[in-house]
Amino acid sequence: MTLPLHFRELGQGRPLVILHGLFGTLDNWQTLARRWAEHARVVVVDLRNHGRSPHSPEHSYALMSADVLALFDQLQLGPDTTLLGHSMGGKVAMRFALDHPERLAKLVVVDISPRFSTMEHQHDVLAGLNSVDFTTLSSRQEADDALARHIRQPDTRQFLLKNLYRRDDNTFAWRINLPVLTSGLTTVGEAITAEHPFLKPALFIRGGKSDYIDAEDKLHHIPALFPNSQVETVVDAGHWVHAEKPEEVYALVQAFINS
Repeated sequence: MTLPLHFRELGQGRPLVILHGLFGTLDNWQTLARRWAEHARVVVVDLRNHGRSPHSPEHSYALMSADVLALFDQLQLGPDTTLLGHSMGGKVAMRFALDHPERLAKLVVVDISPRFSTMEHQHDVLAGLNSVDFTTLSSRQEADDALARHIRQPDTRQFLLKNLYRRDDNTFAWRINLPVLTSGLTTVGEAITAEHPFLKPALFIRGGKSDYIDAEDKLHHIPALFPNSQVETVVDAGHWVHAEKPEEVYALVQAFINS
């Protein structure tokens, strides 16, 4: 069953729809969204089990693609739309493009390939998130301290803490559906496959210090599904390319949309 996704809309013009990654929210893209909205109708989206979108016991790329299709219908987005996704959102975007090529003009994928991932790199993150005890939690600092026992990188902890909020009764909670994302982590790592490739233009942006898109992806995995694609590398950027090098990502996407 599709879910009604929470979204925010900015600007006017040809549509650009933006999908965040695992444990993210639409807020992760707000700064760049505002800049693109000077030239386009930008829609930033919370995917299911994330942000302010509904929770579901089911979490798969087929369902997330269907959620996005329902949003396209709701907003009457035409075939001149560009769909952009980062990480897990990039796989949702790939799935959507392969399922519904007639609904898109172009595809942008940020630092993810269609291949299978073991998701082992997320085990410490999940251990940290699940270690936060909401029965005793009284401050964001206490949550950060709990995360720090499993996650050394302060930037990663700050990114995750954007999911922490106070409920009406003043207790804390995660906005993400942590139990489902924990039990369904392997589905997030699933490969994106299709009988027929997406023939329209596709831009893949990779971080130069990231291994989410490697040489094998550039040679085989990406061209097999997206033959009309290009891979651009942002030097000195890791997996969160858009947060580390926003100017470069802005320019690459803007040039691609205008080309």
